[in-house]
Amino acid sequence: MSRHSKLQKQVLALYRQFLRAGQDKPGFIPRIRDEFRENARIKKTDVMHIEYLYRRGQRQLDQLKDTNTKQLGSFSKPKEQS
Repeated sequence: MSRHSKLQKQVLALYRQFLRAGQDKPGFIPRIRDEFRENARIKKTDVMHIEYLYRRGQRQLDQLKDTNTKQLGSFSKPKEQS
Protein backbone atom coordinates (compact mmCIF):
# COMPACT_ATOMS: atom_id res chain seq x y z
CA MET A 1 0.00 0.00 0.00
CA SER A 2 1.39 3.38 -0.96
CA ARG A 3 1.77 6.18 1.51
CA HIS A 4 0.06 9.49 0.96
CA SER A 5 1.86 12.81 1.03
CA LYS A 6 0.93 15.41 3.64
CA LEU A 7 -1.08 17.36 1.06
CA GLN A 8 -2.95 14.23 -0.05
CA LYS A 9 -3.86 13.50 3.58
CA GLN A 10 -5.11 17.06 4.00
CA VAL A 11 -7.28 16.80 0.88
CA LEU A 12 -8.74 13.47 2.02
CA ALA A 13 -9.50 14.93 5.45
CA LEU A 14 -11.18 17.93 3.78
CA TYR A 15 -13.29 15.53 1.68
CA ARG A 16 -14.44 13.66 4.80
CA GLN A 17 -15.28 16.96 6.52
CA PHE A 18 -17.34 18.02 3.50
CA LEU A 19 -19.26 14.74 3.52
CA ARG A 20 -20.03 15.09 7.24
CA ALA A 21 -21.10 18.73 6.87
CA GLY A 22 -23.29 17.94 3.85
CA GLN A 23 -25.22 15.09 5.48
CA ASP A 24 -27.85 17.39 6.96
CA LYS A 25 -28.39 19.36 3.77
CA PRO A 26 -30.32 17.70 0.94
CA GLY A 27 -28.60 17.52 -2.43
CA PHE A 28 -25.15 18.47 -1.20
CA ILE A 29 -23.48 15.03 -1.12
CA PRO A 30 -23.68 14.34 -4.89
CA ARG A 31 -22.39 17.83 -5.63
CA ILE A 32 -19.47 17.39 -3.21
CA ARG A 33 -18.54 14.02 -4.73
CA ASP A 34 -18.72 15.38 -8.27
CA GLU A 35 -16.52 18.35 -7.41
CA PHE A 36 -13.84 16.19 -5.80
CA ARG A 37 -13.94 13.63 -8.63
CA GLU A 38 -13.51 16.36 -11.21
CA ASN A 39 -10.52 17.81 -9.39
CA ALA A 40 -9.00 14.36 -8.85
CA ARG A 41 -7.86 14.56 -12.49
CA ILE A 42 -5.38 17.31 -11.67
CA LYS A 43 -1.80 16.09 -11.93
CA LYS A 44 -0.19 15.37 -8.57
CA THR A 45 2.78 17.47 -9.63
CA ASP A 46 0.61 20.61 -9.94
CA VAL A 47 1.04 21.41 -6.25
CA MET A 48 0.26 25.12 -6.54
CA HIS A 49 -3.13 24.46 -8.12
CA ILE A 50 -3.93 21.73 -5.58
CA GLU A 51 -3.02 24.02 -2.68
CA TYR A 52 -5.18 26.79 -4.16
CA LEU A 53 -8.15 24.42 -4.44
CA TYR A 54 -7.51 23.14 -0.91
CA ARG A 55 -7.65 26.68 0.53
CA ARG A 56 -10.75 27.44 -1.54
CA GLY A 57 -12.31 24.22 -0.26
CA GLN A 58 -11.63 25.22 3.34
CA ARG A 59 -13.48 28.50 2.79
CA GLN A 60 -16.38 26.69 1.13
CA LEU A 61 -16.51 24.21 4.01
CA ASP A 62 -16.83 27.08 6.48
CA GLN A 63 -19.76 28.39 4.45
CA LEU A 64 -21.34 24.94 4.28
CA LYS A 65 -21.12 24.54 8.05
CA ASP A 66 -23.02 27.80 8.51
CA THR A 67 -26.56 27.00 9.62
CA ASN A 68 -27.96 29.65 7.25
CA THR A 69 -26.55 27.91 4.16
CA LYS A 70 -29.36 26.32 2.18
CA GLN A 71 -27.79 25.79 -1.25
CA LEU A 72 -24.50 25.86 -3.11
CA GLY A 73 -23.84 28.17 -6.00
CA SER A 74 -21.05 27.89 -8.51
CA PHE A 75 -19.42 29.77 -11.30
CA SER A 76 -18.59 27.73 -14.36
CA LYS A 77 -17.42 28.40 -17.85
CA PRO A 78 -20.11 27.99 -20.47
CA LYS A 79 -19.61 25.01 -22.75
CA GLU A 80 -18.19 26.05 -26.10
CA GLN A 81 -20.49 25.26 -28.94
CA SER A 82 -18.95 23.88 -32.11
